Amino acid sequence: MTEVSMRVARLHGAGDVRLQDEDVPVPASGTDRLVEVRSVGICGSDLHWFTEGGIGDAVVDRPLVLGHEMAGVIRGGPDDGVRVAIDPAIPCGVCEPCRDGYGNLCPDVVFAGHGACDGGLRQFLTWPAERLHPLPDSISDDDGALLEPLGVALHALDLSHLRMASTVAVVGCGPIGLLLVQLARRHGATRVVAAEPLPHRMALAEKFGAEAAGAENVADVVFEVSGSDAAVETALRLAKPGARVVLVGIPDGDRTTFSAALGRRKGLTLVMVRRMGEVYPRAIDLVARGLVDLTPLVSDVFGLGEVTTALATAAARTGMKVVVHPAQKTAELTDTTAPVTTTS
Repeated sequence: MTEVSMRVARLHGAGDVRLQDEDVPVPASGTDRLVEVRSVGICGSDLHWFTEGGIGDAVVDRPLVLGHEMAGVIRGGPDDGVRVAIDPAIPCGVCEPCRDGYGNLCPDVVFAGHGACDGGLRQFLTWPAERLHPLPDSISDDDGALLEPLGVALHALDLSHLRMASTVAVVGCGPIGLLLVQLARRHGATRVVAAEPLPHRMALAEKFGAEAAGAENVADVVFEVSGSDAAVETALRLAKPGARVVLVGIPDGDRTTFSAALGRRKGLTLVMVRRMGEVYPRAIDLVARGLVDLTPLVSDVFGLGEVTTALATAAARTGMKVVVHPAQKTAELTDTTAPVTTTS
């Protein structure tokens, strides 16, 4: 490891990303590893930060490095050269939720690309060795980054209590929705219906085994993966009486509204999803065995110097998963205040 400086993309406010040089971080002795970041997926939560300058009740109060869907290779130390997926969450391990096995609900969790913790849109980062998961050669760097959204989908599936031979509805077929289509089929759902307004995303859902949603009251389990009020209403409409509706999407403005009568009269159970549990080993195994296909989800690839374009492309929703390769040598960032266009 000879590099002493690296390129870093920092968010200064809504739509304002700036590329700068910084020192390569030094790992804490014995506990952390230096990772060269090879691939970072752009997530819907990154887009909240980019387009709104925050997410939920968190706002940009310091220049922040986004990116929590990450894969790379360890540089230096005892694990030099090992390719890894990076679990972006570092729970405290001692609070009551952590002791009960709910590290994703830890009130003191440190999470990459959120608050005071910089994420992966930089050439190098240091991270605790215990949160790094070695990747087999069969899993590419981009697929390694997409293990994080697969982990969210797997956690949502766990919370759904899905039973064999059930009907599942997926509302919103972005990457996590499409992964839920695949997981539901693998988990024994005999029918998966999908609601998605964008034709290219609906086509991919059908490729993975879903059919277009139509009639009401068809699903035993519904996954809402959009975050919009309209999507939540659709999810409640598709749910059978007594069904379980799993809310995965994050709403704009930190508010969700829906018809209380529709949910109440059906006696629906609503479940909220907070990131994921300790599911990385399971996610890696699913991909390594060919049970889940991540590769078709990547539609656009950019270098770090094109990060604003990458974020704007993801916000426009013209493709599927946008990934950035921070280690790739690219032109300098010039569109630091490029206009942001979103498509609902």
